[in-house]
Amino acid sequence: GAGASGAAAGGEAVLLRLPGCASDLPVAQSCDGLQLLEDSNTGNGLILRAVAGVDCTANSNTCNKYGVSGYPTLKIFRDGEESGTYDGPRTADGIVSHLKKQAGPASVALSSMADFEKFIGDKDASVVGFFRDASGDAYSEFMKAANNLRDNYRFAHTSEEQLVQKYEEDGEGVVLFRPSRLANKFEDSTIKYTEDKITSAKIKKFIQENIFGICPHMTEDNKDLIQGKDLLVAYYDVDYEKNAKGSNYWRNRVMMIAKKFLDAGHKLSFAVASRKTFGHELSEFGLDSSVGEAPVVAIRTAKGDKYVMQEEFSRDGKALERFLQDYFDGNLKKYLKSEPVPENNDGPVKVVVAENFDEIVNAEDKDVLIEFYAPWCGHCKNLEPKYKELGEKLSKDPNIVIAKMDATANDVPSPYEVRGFPTIYFAPAGKKQSPKKYEGGREVSDFISYLKREATSTPVLQEEDKAKKSKKKAKEDL
Repeated sequence: GAGASGAAAGGEAVLLRLPGCASDLPVAQSCDGLQLLEDSNTGNGLILRAVAGVDCTANSNTCNKYGVSGYPTLKIFRDGEESGTYDGPRTADGIVSHLKKQAGPASVALSSMADFEKFIGDKDASVVGFFRDASGDAYSEFMKAANNLRDNYRFAHTSEEQLVQKYEEDGEGVVLFRPSRLANKFEDSTIKYTEDKITSAKIKKFIQENIFGICPHMTEDNKDLIQGKDLLVAYYDVDYEKNAKGSNYWRNRVMMIAKKFLDAGHKLSFAVASRKTFGHELSEFGLDSSVGEAPVVAIRTAKGDKYVMQEEFSRDGKALERFLQDYFDGNLKKYLKSEPVPENNDGPVKVVVAENFDEIVNAEDKDVLIEFYAPWCGHCKNLEPKYKELGEKLSKDPNIVIAKMDATANDVPSPYEVRGFPTIYFAPAGKKQSPKKYEGGREVSDFISYLKREATSTPVLQEEDKAKKSKKKAKEDL
């Protein structure tokens, strides 16, 4: 609270959050792991200050001043001045490495062979500019690229004759060095920029096309740069700190097969990832109970379709080859994460799972109000009795269906987007491809007035007093 502005003045990052913010976040751990930062000394003289927590319910002035609207919000302060909102990874390691990139210069000056060796020995790739003349256009374009891309990549530059001579005898150029621990026989570890002219836009394109090679090691830190394309991931006990040899053993098997398909002109990105770090992804593919040292493999396309390799990964790579052949031939069935279809579903609120979503929510002749909830979400629990009452009121309506789905245990199909809970949509009859997000109040009367306005035909409501009378009558009959 009170110490927040003091901490901000010297600190590198401020975390602004609501107490209990975890309950509104799909990633429940987001609010906690951050305390780990306090004693990170990064070894290069930079101390990352303790993350200062500001409780926005108690310090609304501070939070309003810095334009904080969602929680938790992370801000970076340099020398007491706000320098922007932090949008990097939300794990302790991720924050440390992100802030390291923010802290020093955009491009590190290398003044000796030893500096250079140390810089390219990092676990992440390095982009190095070699310039005999540090006042030319090429140099300033390189620095511009470094400034623009510093959040994602590591840059260094040198005019050291011995280095320039070795890597760019013409006196200027850019070279990408992939991490030495990922060296393999399927691709070069060092890639030269080959365009005639050095411009920051071309440097950006060069890095994006070459930084990761055939099969990068995906981490919390770089996953946003890797995901989002059609991507195959092999999950196993990847650990380059403790077991680089074992990590490369399986990665080389993946690369051998990947190269065959890429050389044949097929388009797909590949990565290896730790099954510990990406446990939440394994559960999205139904692979969370897998054991053994061999990798498990899954593909997620840019559209969000999922495919899971069922056969066990073989050391000769043949199982992976068959899986990829089936994928490219269009023979694989999409994987849907789903709870079992309920045997009995005649309650006032229909229970939807991924497997029966089409049948219930996309029934062309029905208007459907669907709530996506999470079992741990407090707002969802508050809504439950009201939502059930709404279902009871509409139980005699032949056209309107009140439904709910646990979005943590079932895949949410497109075009639905669920970012927080509860998220409610209205899917009108005949317009299933364009459901409307419900933004109204959460009282029974709010839902009813919405349905009176939006439903295809006038809602048929159960009358309160009739219902009570019939209950009384039923009692008398007993």
